Amino acid sequence: MYYMGVDLGGTAIKVGLITEDGKLIRNFETRTPVDKGFEAVLQAISGMITELIEIEDMDRSDIKAIGAGVPGACREDGLLYSAVNLGWGNVEFAKKLKELSNIDVYIENDATVAALGEVEFGAAKGKKNVVMLTLGTGVGGGIVINNKIFSGSNGMGSELGHMIIGENFYDCNCGNNGCLETFASATAIIKYTQKLLVGEERRSLIRDKVEGNYEKIDAELVFDCAKLGDELAKESIKRFIKYLSIGIGNIFNIFDPDTVLLGGGVSKAGNYIVEPIIRETYKHITFDYGISDRIAVAKLGNDAGILGSAMYAKMRVAQEN
Repeated sequence: MYYMGVDLGGTAIKVGLITEDGKLIRNFETRTPVDKGFEAVLQAISGMITELIEIEDMDRSDIKAIGAGVPGACREDGLLYSAVNLGWGNVEFAKKLKELSNIDVYIENDATVAALGEVEFGAAKGKKNVVMLTLGTGVGGGIVINNKIFSGSNGMGSELGHMIIGENFYDCNCGNNGCLETFASATAIIKYTQKLLVGEERRSLIRDKVEGNYEKIDAELVFDCAKLGDELAKESIKRFIKYLSIGIGNIFNIFDPDTVLLGGGVSKAGNYIVEPIIRETYKHITFDYGISDRIAVAKLGNDAGILGSAMYAKMRVAQEN
């Protein structure tokens, strides 16, 4: 018997076929057609599921269930009622995808299932209390307490990207000002870098590389230029580290986890950011109980979401049977 894992992000959709013991057989990735709306995104996911089944020469009955990690707050009944970075609210995600795929669907927050994947197979294997931050278009949060997913009473319990940590120069998509994701996401890095470039006539490799078109700036370029010694890029990354560390300090003070994992595209910077984050986080923890080995980069990379989603579906099936 097999499971499908879906990792839905603001930029990309990933779908994978996974065995009951967590072996990834095959996976696909495509760009998320956000601009075409909810139905178009569901059609894209359904098409990828069908393609996987056909390539592996399987029957739909071979798929026990589909697990989907979604970028927002959702309920166990499959309602996705807030996905601010996709512009969705109160959409019957699980029901609609089940109608298209003819397979049972279970949904959970994307960072939560990524955390579950890391606990099962990755950097947090064997840990009981784990918090994961996915640093991408926004900042997602996944919480595992005593080996159980924590989502709160209304599915909002892991929305760590929306903790308020300071006043910012732009508002979050959720409508508040000062959310962690407006300081510590790829979007945040881009926006602050653009602000520095527009507001100051400073020399920068970034300006040269994008030939003055600031819409071409992405977080990877900023990191690359910072590593080359560009002062403006280094300033942007320093700000990112400062505020992310405040958020991580809050997490340690509240949850006292075994591990805080950093995932998502921005985490690809690896050791370039981990050591500075550890040093900066020490400034914000209430008790000096040692965190140098408790902040780490997730190991599963792009596979965390699909593996975790599939294992979440497996867990839900077991609970219902």
